[in-house]
Amino acid sequence: MVGITPPDRTIVPAVPIHDDEVRATVEQVRRLVAAQCPQWSDLPVTPLSDELEGTDHVLFRVGDDLVARLPKIAWAVDQADSDARWLPLLAPRVPVRIPVPLHVGEPGQGYPWRWTVVPWIAGSTPARLGCDDVLLARDLAAFVRALHEADPAGGPVKAPGSRGSALRHADEGVRRVLPRLAAQDDGFDVAAAEAAWDACLAAPEWGRDPVWIHGDLQPGNLITDRGRLAAVIDFGALGLGDPAPDVTPALWTFTGTAREAYRQAVGYDDATWIRACGWALAPSLTGVDYYRHTFPRMAEHGRRMVRAVIAELT
Repeated sequence: MVGITPPDRTIVPAVPIHDDEVRATVEQVRRLVAAQCPQWSDLPVTPLSDELEGTDHVLFRVGDDLVARLPKIAWAVDQADSDARWLPLLAPRVPVRIPVPLHVGEPGQGYPWRWTVVPWIAGSTPARLGCDDVLLARDLAAFVRALHEADPAGGPVKAPGSRGSALRHADEGVRRVLPRLAAQDDGFDVAAAEAAWDACLAAPEWGRDPVWIHGDLQPGNLITDRGRLAAVIDFGALGLGDPAPDVTPALWTFTGTAREAYRQAVGYDDATWIRACGWALAPSLTGVDYYRHTFPRMAEHGRRMVRAVIAELT
């Protein structure tokens, strides 16, 4: 992951959002850097604010130009090797910067997993709950088209249930969470959400060769400079699959005229759009339930997505 300029606020320790979270400490990172990256051993290590932390990694500034990314949950431990293997090959194919690792670290100092050091890029991220920015929508669509056109030879095919696989593999998780959501008031009609999900499942599956997808083009993973897209970060969902998850930013990231501008510029058919709605809906429904108490801003983003898909499909 590349970084963004943090807000001017006091950094406070983040509250764990997963029951089995492993959080590296500043002192661990200092020792890891000193032992494995002696060229950076004299640089200060400071934690990023909770506002800039996502669901999978703990992030630390290393000097002014670097960021150390350490997985905090077991499902993210393969990303260091994936980034090191594939991002150098994809970087020349896309029109903005992506976080090619400068170092892949080994476990040590009491920390159990491989980790990375990547460049820090100063910039901003779009509004978390969506923006009506047509230029940014077209910039992101250009990135997506370039990524989808990159040579897929040898790339990892998305596993069933992950974004980019057939949407039906997510059905069990969605059905399991619906009764729990029906017992809450999240500002949307759960029966309407289920009807929208049924419509997504009915869309024809992707019948062509799989393409490279990012899979998680939410606002926090886009770095802008003076309103234009400068970098795309956090490739934890990278792989070969159905392009529909990369059409989903029309809902995740954009509102108003920018939503339609993105959808048109990225250029897929109606069936892919409906599957994209499914890839907005499924993780939003499960995420509202999972993050309700531990990561409220993620839960609120999920509620917004559910309402948007209902409006689109029912």
